[in-house]
Amino acid sequence: MNDAVIYAAAEGANPLIPNVWEIVVTVIGFAILLFIVSKYVVPMFEKTYEERTAAIEGGIEKAEAAQAEANAALEEYKKQLQDARTEANRIREEARAEGAQILADLKTKAAAESARITEQAHVQIEAERTAAVASLRSEVGTLATELAGKIVGESLADDARASRVVDRFLADLDSHQNAGASN
Repeated sequence: MNDAVIYAAAEGANPLIPNVWEIVVTVIGFAILLFIVSKYVVPMFEKTYEERTAAIEGGIEKAEAAQAEANAALEEYKKQLQDARTEANRIREEARAEGAQILADLKTKAAAESARITEQAHVQIEAERTAAVASLRSEVGTLATELAGKIVGESLADDARASRVVDRFLADLDSHQNAGASN
């Protein structure tokens, strides 16, 4: 009969339908596992997710801040470079103007120095001419007095008389030269 009970029990139990106690134990185990996961594991995952999100967002914000700072530094550099170029152009123009002024001053000084040297040369030439004329008058006067004394046959040793004869001779000579120059 034993065999018959086992066979009858085996026939009554469907292997596709699980036992009720197995379903209850499985549901309780799943509920405990769900509670542990939702209470301890999910908050750790959420915390890690938030930290990574904050780190990524913080990194992005830092990168954006660094990019903005780099852009500001670039703009400042460009502004300084433009200012430096403007300053260099201004200095170059000032140097050109100053060079032109110095050149003009040097030309003016050179012209003034040239005029002074020319004037000094004219004065020196006039002084030498006057000295030469005086020397020639003296020599011509002496020669004329001696010659006149030889021609007349008497001595013209008197200085006043000799001076008058020489002056008259030179005046006649000058008048002949002026008359010849005006013709």
